[in-house]
Amino acid sequence: MEVRRGMATFFIEQFGCRATQADAAAIERQLCARGFDRASGADSADLVVVNTCTVTAAADAQARRAIRTIHRSNPAARIIATGCYAQRAPEELAALSGVEWVVGNSHKPEIPRLAESWSAKSADAFVPLGSLKTSDEMAARHPAQILAGDVLALADVLVAPVEGGEADHTRPLLKIQDGCNQRCSYCVIPFVRGRSRSLAPERVIEEVRALVARGYREVVLTGVHLGSYGRDLPAGRRGLAERVDLLAIVRRILNETPLERLRLSSIEPMDVTEDLIALVASSERIARHFHIPLQSGVDRILAAMHRWYRAEQYARRLDWIRAWLPDAAIGADVIAGFPGETQAEHDATIGFIRAFPFTYLHVFSFSARPGTPAASRMDSLSPETVAERARDLRALCAEKKSAFLRAQVGNTMRVLTLNSPQRAACAAGTRAISSNNLDVRIAGHWPVDQMLDVRVTSASTAHLDAEALPHS
Repeated sequence: MEVRRGMATFFIEQFGCRATQADAAAIERQLCARGFDRASGADSADLVVVNTCTVTAAADAQARRAIRTIHRSNPAARIIATGCYAQRAPEELAALSGVEWVVGNSHKPEIPRLAESWSAKSADAFVPLGSLKTSDEMAARHPAQILAGDVLALADVLVAPVEGGEADHTRPLLKIQDGCNQRCSYCVIPFVRGRSRSLAPERVIEEVRALVARGYREVVLTGVHLGSYGRDLPAGRRGLAERVDLLAIVRRILNETPLERLRLSSIEPMDVTEDLIALVASSERIARHFHIPLQSGVDRILAAMHRWYRAEQYARRLDWIRAWLPDAAIGADVIAGFPGETQAEHDATIGFIRAFPFTYLHVFSFSARPGTPAASRMDSLSPETVAERARDLRALCAEKKSAFLRAQVGNTMRVLTLNSPQRAACAAGTRAISSNNLDVRIAGHWPVDQMLDVRVTSASTAHLDAEALPHS
């Protein structure tokens, strides 16, 4: 067989949350540093890394379908399955045709080394991975080898800002925390991502400064349990009690970098303190946007979920936010159809959401995750009931979002343009995002990644229309 020499190419097929996207960005950075080129898609890549999610059974199924599709369209590609599904059930992924390695979260940093060992033909040349084409060579890869271990032993955070994907590269995600020490009864994530661990404050500042130097105006801080940032770090130096927490790192970013806007991703209810809300209210450089997982508005269900707050405590935080920031976006995660939830309890959650100023919801149908306490309960609801309750919640979400959008008409706001001039040329105006997380369409065509002052002229069910103010 004639071997074609050249630069090996890779593609990362991404699923899951922002923390998983950040892992993929770190892998991409490492592969590029080792001489790999990015391919335009999985069908043209020598190496395909499938970065999986396992938060629901649907996420598992989506990953399996993707692997089968990639293998059919590009049978010569070497496939590495990694991520949370790979950590939870590596044997399931190893059994799929086309997968050569399954690498759990415990060993994700090994992926670039594995890829390099495949592609290095000699000291001065690469052999594209897709040069393996015979059926015998393909069969030799199966079943896949598994590289996974004790995820609880992890001490480091994979770091590389997510600078690609949605929003035309305008809002990088920076993961500053990974893992979770909580044990919600429905959630498998602590078992696949390990204990909570934080990026050193100096490294956070270094990464933000580097992003600003590359021209970015907004950065999104993210983590698996972002509000626990710093709790695992030493309290201080030379015996001084130097507090390290989310509030402290946000203050340092504001004080030590010229970043124009900082946005926080999901924060657990008990981590949303009055001090944090006051800090957001005090600075135009922090997005007026809180995403606070709710899951249920009923105390009995929250207790069964092993959530560590009650509805009254959650409500108090919403009152604080509205008192300080009347126009802030407030989003929540809600689980539809948790085992044992009665119709009256579902109605009570609907009533709770209706009574408070939520601006959007992420609705998840309950999905039993193997090994979690909720999966062994004998009072699971029928799929039809779960689906009906999810529809109720999504309908309420649409109602709340539409009302919030209508309330913005006539307001002025500062927005960040998202779509490129090329894309804007074939769209109605320029897409942008506001501090309070609203999709805004600005009349005319504006360059990407610009901060503009606009006035809202009208609202649809999904976005705002606006016009740029003079001297923006």
